[in-house]
Amino acid sequence: MRIIEAQNRAEWENFLQSQEWSPFLQSWNMGEVYESLGQEVIRLEVRDEGEIVGVCQGVVVPARRGKHIAVQYGPLTVVRDQCSAIRMFVEELKRIAVEKKCVFVRMSPFWINDDLPKELGFRDAPLHMLAEHIWYLNLDGKTEEEILAGMRKNTRNLIRRSEREGVIVEVSDDPVRDMDIFLKLHEETRKRHKFVPYSDKFFEAQVDKFKAISDPRSAVSGAVMYIARLNGEPVSASIHMTYGGETSYHHGASTSKYPKCYASYLLQWTAIRDALKRGDKIFNFWGVSPEGVKKHPFAGVRTFKTGFGGELLELVHCKDIAVSKKYWLNFAIENLRKWRRGF
Repeated sequence: MRIIEAQNRAEWENFLQSQEWSPFLQSWNMGEVYESLGQEVIRLEVRDEGEIVGVCQGVVVPARRGKHIAVQYGPLTVVRDQCSAIRMFVEELKRIAVEKKCVFVRMSPFWINDDLPKELGFRDAPLHMLAEHIWYLNLDGKTEEEILAGMRKNTRNLIRRSEREGVIVEVSDDPVRDMDIFLKLHEETRKRHKFVPYSDKFFEAQVDKFKAISDPRSAVSGAVMYIARLNGEPVSASIHMTYGGETSYHHGASTSKYPKCYASYLLQWTAIRDALKRGDKIFNFWGVSPEGVKKHPFAGVRTFKTGFGGELLELVHCKDIAVSKKYWLNFAIENLRKWRRGF
């Protein structure tokens, strides 16, 4: 096996989309999102006899607390070569990190088992980078009736109530044009829930670099913007990503002006129905809090997401690999932040 810099976009995409889970954060398009924001992207692949057996995309992050390489939901490898490929990826990332004067490498892998080579220097990161408790619906072979039957009764009732209240959910035919609608609702949501958001430029770049979808029933991959309106006024909006047979609920926003219209329930049900129509196998709600943990960034959305039925996928905790003594200052600062947040 050998590790090389990836050059062939089509081969990368074909490999990634053939895996059991195909996180769009490792897609070539997602790398282009970060490149458009001025960040350096690293794309590595491991090949065995010319065949790709693993891919790993990282971004050089010039953070104040320490320049580092961030790997989001990667690397992805075929099972038969997992340990060997991971070892090669880690050694090459460490070499590149030193070359680029980074302090550490941070990996938030889409792995279920924490059976990693200990000599590679993995350490549990003080804070997580991405959701590690994933709530998802298995859509494979399911019908709308079966999905509805698997929902919490209250969720079904709120979907119907939203329809009775007159909420209409539409798919934007031009998400770039309608980005202002989403951003206005997202800013209201940010103030209400007090979280640190992505930048407006990030949202714009993501919709721009992924093919904007105006007919989500037939699309294979891209970005879908849903807008729920009440009497013509936008009250909820979302950006869903479709990629590799998965639909991911990536960004959501809503107003608190009409708390009893429950538009977000009808919006998600519309997205689920579209995913079923195009034959997706997974509807990924992304992060929820661990069961019973009330002080957690995703505690507020657990009840909402789990009400649609589904299963929990628990991933390996975010890992750090220190390549400089300066890492320990970052380690101390993040532990303090974790303590202040209470989780």
